Amino acid sequence: MAGSDPVAAWAASGAMALTGRPSGPPLLAPGRAALQVREQLAGLGFEIPGLLGERAAYAGLGRNGPWSCGGAFRVLPAEDGYVGLSLARESDVDLVPALVAESDSRPAEDPWSAVAGWLRATTAAEAEERIQLLGLPGGVVPTNPPADRPGVVVTTIGDRAVREQPLVVDLTSLWAGPLCAHLLGRLGARVIKVESTARPDGARSGPPAFFELLHAGHEAVRLDFTTERDQLRDLVASADLVLEASRPRALRQLGLDAADIVAGGTCWISITARGRDSDAVGFGDDVAAAAGLVVPDGGDLLPAGDALADPLAGVAAAVAAQAALTGEEAMLIDVSMLHVASEAATGGTPEHQVVRRRDGWWVEYAEGAVPVAPPMPRQADG
Repeated sequence: MAGSDPVAAWAASGAMALTGRPSGPPLLAPGRAALQVREQLAGLGFEIPGLLGERAAYAGLGRNGPWSCGGAFRVLPAEDGYVGLSLARESDVDLVPALVAESDSRPAEDPWSAVAGWLRATTAAEAEERIQLLGLPGGVVPTNPPADRPGVVVTTIGDRAVREQPLVVDLTSLWAGPLCAHLLGRLGARVIKVESTARPDGARSGPPAFFELLHAGHEAVRLDFTTERDQLRDLVASADLVLEASRPRALRQLGLDAADIVAGGTCWISITARGRDSDAVGFGDDVAAAAGLVVPDGGDLLPAGDALADPLAGVAAAVAAQAALTGEEAMLIDVSMLHVASEAATGGTPEHQVVRRRDGWWVEYAEGAVPVAPPMPRQADG
């Protein structure tokens, strides 16, 4: 049933088990996030029904509403709507006094209370403007998913040579980009992961087995981006496809201009929070909420799944990358996590009940009844 049914796909994905309060039932998210991922994976030749819940499975996370599974994100009411905010880094917490316009610039003892109090007297639009001005990950949680652009925008610039085993240079970190590289590696690409010696992949501080899952079988290079820029540029020039998740101006400072490199015959994929034209930053939970992937519960809006925009964008990027690597044109591919998640959020939530049976939680709805699967880890390939 899950093959064409968004409810059954969500229940089987591991993400539904992560949605809700610790003491309450798992909750159904709007739209078709799990079905979208399932269909895209099938188009690549994969069947990975639990992909959306994998990270939480490795990290031992569970339902944690109104907070995200990892505890760094939540949605709070503003004067005229709702705003989501992640305080995932120490630097984010340090900026809370500036966000709430306190004269004391020291980090707040209870940053979430300070943010909640400020939001009650601030419109959602004003809050989003200030959040983005400070470079914080968050923004308005809309009534309707944003639809001002597609999730994946492709620009063709010149021609490229097709090789039997393409080389992918992966400059990304965390989840979305490495997931894309992981899928391309499983499709036969040679993948070289490149990390800065000054700023290694933040996912290394997470569950080691999950990091290994995403990078198994890949080669790895660490470079000092200050003193070894020539080596970085040479590696990029040798690639069939470059995968990155940085602001364009940051890469230009390293001598890497995406349009110029694509004109030379290399495909390029950017995975960013809101597209290459935006300087906004974001993580999987706050971007998913800004796309409308939240679940009402009482007076709160709860996050759906675990950092849901990350795997949605990673799989969408892999689909675009596979198409690029089998074509003869060099493409600049702009993947907006926000808009990929927005496409998944389209559609309402059908009438249903979540009930507890002897063997676990079940969703009962017009099409029948399906069990809610727990998050499950997946074995690395090599």
